[in-house]
Amino acid sequence: MYRFNTKSDNSNGYQDFRHSIALDDESNIWKVTSPSFKSRSAHLTKRVIDILGSLALIVALSPFYFLIYCAVILSMGRPVHFWQNRCGKDGNFFHFYKFRSMVNNSESILEEHLSKNDFARTEWELFQKLAEDPRITPVGRFIRRFSIDELPQIFNVLKGDMSLVGPRPCMENQRHRYGKHWGTYCAMRPGITGLWQVSGRNRLPYSKRVELDAFYVSNWSLWLDVKIIFRTFRAVIAGEGCR
Repeated sequence: MYRFNTKSDNSNGYQDFRHSIALDDESNIWKVTSPSFKSRSAHLTKRVIDILGSLALIVALSPFYFLIYCAVILSMGRPVHFWQNRCGKDGNFFHFYKFRSMVNNSESILEEHLSKNDFARTEWELFQKLAEDPRITPVGRFIRRFSIDELPQIFNVLKGDMSLVGPRPCMENQRHRYGKHWGTYCAMRPGITGLWQVSGRNRLPYSKRVELDAFYVSNWSLWLDVKIIFRTFRAVIAGEGCR
């Protein structure tokens, strides 16, 4: 196990990040431990809000959840839910849940589409998204437009994998895109919503998403979470930046 420490001070004196980064001998994966925060009570409050908020959302949205469940089954068959490994707090992987919005053989369709379309390949490299994605079904396009496909992540929040607000959870093959910001990304739980979702979303290149995630962690406060949540309602209703 190889280990070294890094430190990043915020000029406003609110946070003091101390990362411990270690290479696991068995998995050959770099692990990043959580930094020490001066305001641990604020982070405990954030977790309590996550638990109470996710429970309230599960109860309030359960009828709507059932309707979407039925719509996915009738239009696409099973499975209804889609899960994927994503990188979370401390660099650990977790199962990230969504309603399925794509055909079952989505990976092979994407590979074939990118191999035949230079413009789509360039778009994918820049945004990690496609404006015209051949994998998405008609019902899938609707639920993605209004971020309804994200509803199952409420259970990720309840489990402690995610937070209501945080950095956008990234895939394993996207870790290299964070560069020097990787340790910052790993300092907090990823969120259902965040600065990326309310700042242009899929219209932004991936490099900007990394900058927004790093900014959020470095400037985090409970009040920032509140502002992001309110801006999320407006973005979802307007379907801003969806693909």
